[in-house]
Amino acid sequence: MAIGLNPAAILSGQGLDVSSLVQQIIASQSGQLGVWQAQQTTLATQNGLLAGINNNLTNLQTAVAALASPTGALTAQAAASSQPGALTAAAQSTAISGTHQIVVTSLATAGTLYTDPIAAGANTSFLSSGQTSGDIQIQVGGVSGAIHDLIIAQGSNDTLTTLASYINTQSTANNWGVTASVVSDANGSRLALQSQITGSNGALATVVNSNTSLTFDAPVGGANAALTIDGVPFSSSTNTVTGAIQGITLSLLGQSTPGTPVQLTVGPDTNQITSAINNFVSAFNTVISTINTQYVVDPTGAIPAPPLEGDISLRSLQSSLLADSSYAIGGNSGLVNLASLGINQNNDGTLTVGSTPAPNSQTFAQVLAANPTAVQNFFQNASGTGFANAFNSDLTNLTSPTQGPLSVDLKQNQAEQADLNTTINNFDTQIALEQTQLTQRYDAVNASLQAYPLLLQVITETLGTLGSGTSASGALVSSGPTLTSGL
Repeated sequence: MAIGLNPAAILSGQGLDVSSLVQQIIASQSGQLGVWQAQQTTLATQNGLLAGINNNLTNLQTAVAALASPTGALTAQAAASSQPGALTAAAQSTAISGTHQIVVTSLATAGTLYTDPIAAGANTSFLSSGQTSGDIQIQVGGVSGAIHDLIIAQGSNDTLTTLASYINTQSTANNWGVTASVVSDANGSRLALQSQITGSNGALATVVNSNTSLTFDAPVGGANAALTIDGVPFSSSTNTVTGAIQGITLSLLGQSTPGTPVQLTVGPDTNQITSAINNFVSAFNTVISTINTQYVVDPTGAIPAPPLEGDISLRSLQSSLLADSSYAIGGNSGLVNLASLGINQNNDGTLTVGSTPAPNSQTFAQVLAANPTAVQNFFQNASGTGFANAFNSDLTNLTSPTQGPLSVDLKQNQAEQADLNTTINNFDTQIALEQTQLTQRYDAVNASLQAYPLLLQVITETLGTLGSGTSASGALVSSGPTLTSGL
């Protein structure tokens, strides 16, 4: 780029615009800086895309690992109750598919114990007139349970309110398993004791009630739940029953309808399985669709090629994923590939959960309902050769932080960025030094140029005093000062 100067302006005393001139010179030498900065922008864009695809790839591995896990969604079991008001159930993967007939006769209850009401209220002493102490004993755990002695002292715990507080303190400190409270109604206030556990171990009874005016009613509750499972009687101290059916936890909520047993059906959890398949398809499509965007090229050339269009590692990754999605096994009742399950591959490489090929044309839900064992065996098996087993192994390599193709690309790009940063920083330092030197040099030139008009004026005036007159014979006649030196 040519740098122009205005001689007329320079010689008129205006001098040079040093700052502008130096900037023009520096700009003419900084063309390469723009190239480097453009390279930095490209690398940053590529890094963002690579990191995003790598993150999507990790999400895909999580979805595939769920299909490969022997304790994952594909092995999940569900239990359905015909009378959810009587009981519900949760199934573990160890549950065995089948149907059970259950009759709930009674629920496990906590033991409770009440006193007769005291009309005077909860803050009036219940000790007899003239007495300063008393004794109450309660038994927790039925007739063979532990006996706890309550020593009553006047002014300390001789009202319902203070006695309830005393019992709660002692119960917490000594693990009695009892909670005390005061309840009031139109007849007055009562002391209420309730076991913290259900079943016979939580039954309450008063053993001694002496030297006080408190009268305890007969204890209630403290009974085990009673039920039959497939005709076999069971007793449970809680309303959560485990161990009666393999891999099943029963939650008892009420009596079953008389004469109509609860039918509990145990089988594969189709909701969890379907959700896991949909998660896999969604994660796979996200990765493939994102990769596809890097190969959409405008034939007119009006739109620049995508940033990763020439990335060899990305093309290799695409090929690996498409090969993995085409993986097939043998036998397995005909469920040998994704298409046989109703999961079809589209022209762009993405997947769609639809129907199996004709003539069956079954949806995935129908395939799963008809043969859940074969569906599970396609994705995972004991020999580790299922679709998800193989895919998960490949994804472990593809997502490796040290050997994964995108991770390697990212490290290379980051190394290039670091080198460019160093180059640019060194160039900036060099340019700054040159700018300082040029400014100093042209400041000196500018000072001389700005002094030029004054110097010219002095010379002009001096020359004007020479030869101002001559003699008749041609001799020079001085008519002004004599120039003696300086020219």
